[in-house]
Amino acid sequence: MATEATMLTVGDREVRISSPSRVLWPDLGVTKLDLARYLVDVGDAFVRANGGRPVSLQRFPDGVEGDQYFSKNPPRGAPDYVGSVVVTYPSGRSHPQVVVDEPAAAVWAAQMNTVVFHPWASRAAASDLPDELRVDLDPQPGTDVADAVVAAHELRRVLADAGLAAFVKTSGNRGLHVFAPIEPTHEFLDVRHAVIAAARELERRLPDAVTTSWWKEERGARVFVDYNQANRDRTMAGAWSPRALPRASVSMPVAWDELDGVDPAAFTVLTAPGRLRTVGDPWQHLHDEPGTIDGLLGWWERDVEAGLGELPFPPDFPKMPGEPPRVQPSRAKKAADHDEAAAPSDAVEPDRA
Repeated sequence: MATEATMLTVGDREVRISSPSRVLWPDLGVTKLDLARYLVDVGDAFVRANGGRPVSLQRFPDGVEGDQYFSKNPPRGAPDYVGSVVVTYPSGRSHPQVVVDEPAAAVWAAQMNTVVFHPWASRAAASDLPDELRVDLDPQPGTDVADAVVAAHELRRVLADAGLAAFVKTSGNRGLHVFAPIEPTHEFLDVRHAVIAAARELERRLPDAVTTSWWKEERGARVFVDYNQANRDRTMAGAWSPRALPRASVSMPVAWDELDGVDPAAFTVLTAPGRLRTVGDPWQHLHDEPGTIDGLLGWWERDVEAGLGELPFPPDFPKMPGEPPRVQPSRAKKAADHDEAAAPSDAVEPDRA
């Protein structure tokens, strides 16, 4: 029996889409073919933002409400226009990872049931050296995107004070992502330290609005500045990438002058192509004038000298030099209280003879 399939023209290539009527977003009835057509429509902007980088593919064979898994290695049988590069992970292991160099490769990924694209902050040609400084502004319970907008505007000023130009996009959910193009001259740990320095300065300026606390119990109703997204092999949804959320939202680049009052839910697989045609790509010139992280690294050294050192790494990372204990503060306090209660008393029993 013949299998339902269609051929989609992508530039000068023909990409086969099997099961084109498979519904990926049930609430809207958005299908696999709709996703593939979306990636054709935004293909140039998508590749400009995410192309030439190692990318992890978040795949949903049964739609966004079903099981999911991450794919990094190029699957067997991938067409020759789908690139790859060998990268090194925090564990020290190395293996090939997919690289999207043209719109057809993104459409092929949709054929493989990819919904979310997670590009590295470095390019395939120098995968150890990020060329983007990325900051994830994550609203915590009791806050929303409006709070992230306030933090983003101030973060833009922080980065400008360090000599960097900032660009912003919606995460596709409640948060915002702020990027700054940088020269690829430092490895990931240095860039992480630069992000921490910027995050601490932002926290000093907006202490009641933002936090760098890794432990959720300490964050309160503030926007968390997730510095750990700057680590090697830690990624966020790329610009123009769809999200696995019921409304089929996408992570949308926006201009700074349209950020106030932004509604992330307005940017979807169905609406984003029209916006691109009418508004253009606010990130088109993101990499025209990259800066350096030297200023931020100076702030990092200043803070280290003042007693502010390393911050916790993600739990799947090896223990890192200078890292504080990986135990949430309330548990550490309980353990300390227990040890104190169990310790033998220093009191001397009176002589009862």
